[in-house]
Amino acid sequence: MAFHIRVAQRVVQRVMTFEPIGLMMFAALAGGLFLFFQLTGEVIEGDTHAFDERILLALRDTADLKTPLGPYWLEHAVGDITALGGITVLGLMTVMGTTFLLLSRQRAIAAFMFLSIAGGWLVSSLLKLGVARPRPDIVPHLVEVHDLSFPSGHAMLSAVTYLTLGALLSGAQPYRSTRIFLIGAAIFLTFIVGLSRIYLGVHYPTDVLGGWCAGATWALACWMIARRYIPVIPDSPPVRSGFREED
Repeated sequence: MAFHIRVAQRVVQRVMTFEPIGLMMFAALAGGLFLFFQLTGEVIEGDTHAFDERILLALRDTADLKTPLGPYWLEHAVGDITALGGITVLGLMTVMGTTFLLLSRQRAIAAFMFLSIAGGWLVSSLLKLGVARPRPDIVPHLVEVHDLSFPSGHAMLSAVTYLTLGALLSGAQPYRSTRIFLIGAAIFLTFIVGLSRIYLGVHYPTDVLGGWCAGATWALACWMIARRYIPVIPDSPPVRSGFREED
């Protein structure tokens, strides 16, 4: 019986090695790039306008387009949620995540994570300038905005920041439960931030979809590089204290 258990463990370890996981991740990466460029082409050609318009109008009171659907407190709550995808909050999260890894003696992964997120922010700005889609004017905006529309900066930067933080921070965690929680929290935050931009009328649904796709693809690519080349063990062992801790 013990022999069969050991054989099963070895099979599981073989399955979880880089080769099959790497192939699946590469397929997901390629799929994400394909979906993003396909969506970008349709947005530039105007094929998504009718769909975008229906969704934005469906979220407003037909008698007064300035009034969103839902109870009175929902607009305020969504405004708070959308702030989680702002530059200030994401910048603070990045600094705190980098500091955490530095204190955990994960200097290589800390530097890689910081550069990955900064690179994602740069790519987001370049994509906006490249597509140059104006903001929606179908419904009044419930928050003030100034830049271009596609892809949604909040959606893409949330995906880049939260997913990269979740993936790389989870690699430094010893327990599967904490790793799952970090990844799940990152996905949840990315999802609700993107939805908030549609509810507030400052982005078309396809803007948010494009932002999610581009951000998640970037985060996946960074995770694949980190998993293959960046060590996730402390740069130097912790110094043991000469005092014995009391029970």
